[in-house]
Amino acid sequence: MANYATHIGVGTVVSGALATLTVGADVIGPESIMAVTLAGVAGSVLPDIDLRDSRASTILFSGIAVFVSFCVLFVNAERYSIAELWILWLGSMVIVRYGIHAMFHRVAVHRGVWHSLLAGLLWAGITALIFHRLLGRHEGVAWLGGGFMFIGYVTHLILDEIYSVDFLGNRLKASFGSALKVIDTRYPTSTAAMAVVTALVLFVGPSPKYFAQSISAHSLWVDLNSKLLPEGKWFGLLGRNPETANARGPAGTSSITTGSINKQPKASASPSDAQSPAPAASPASQDD
Repeated sequence: MANYATHIGVGTVVSGALATLTVGADVIGPESIMAVTLAGVAGSVLPDIDLRDSRASTILFSGIAVFVSFCVLFVNAERYSIAELWILWLGSMVIVRYGIHAMFHRVAVHRGVWHSLLAGLLWAGITALIFHRLLGRHEGVAWLGGGFMFIGYVTHLILDEIYSVDFLGNRLKASFGSALKVIDTRYPTSTAAMAVVTALVLFVGPSPKYFAQSISAHSLWVDLNSKLLPEGKWFGLLGRNPETANARGPAGTSSITTGSINKQPKASASPSDAQSPAPAASPASQDD
């Protein structure tokens, strides 16, 4: 299997390349691009949460522990004294970070159900839910973050499979085929439980309809294609002169544009809504 540094490095490159396309196509505003990019990087290490001593597992449960402990603190802030709140805050953090973490690894098997496309879909749904419900992002942005998460997750699984091939010895290692799979048929109970949780997350999460319509818009891909290569010289040094380059046509009006992904597209105004021109002022009366 690939090590942590390889996963985080390749995941960053893949997420950065996707972010570049996203920015070039004016898909979302700059206030959201960092968040969705980090979702992709996180996805590139999340499959190793089932590895007890992995950094991904430690970071994940530490983050959940901090989040839960502050939720407990804020919910009970008006009910208990400061000393009691300290105990609740610290206790909930320790329980999640060490108790839940230990319980999870008693049942989790490395390269089991978490090394599957089903698990990637689960994390994509969780990401979209967090973006929409907790961060207040539009459902289109939420599912863009979920898409970045899923691609990062799949990148991890593909890397594990690549590292399961001994190219020098021209042989497949025993781990080949255990990383990239749709579901894990070896553990039907765990797989069924994950499928139920995934369906529940997708049901309560934001609708992917607007996101699907937006990224499939023809104008988006036309505009992206027009921006893919420079009009003239590359970096002003090599290539055609800008004077001889074909001028780009007007950019396509995509349903995903900077700003519009954060709200539903505005309906075009009807002719009847247009204000009629003000009547011309009557000429001033002449003195007799």
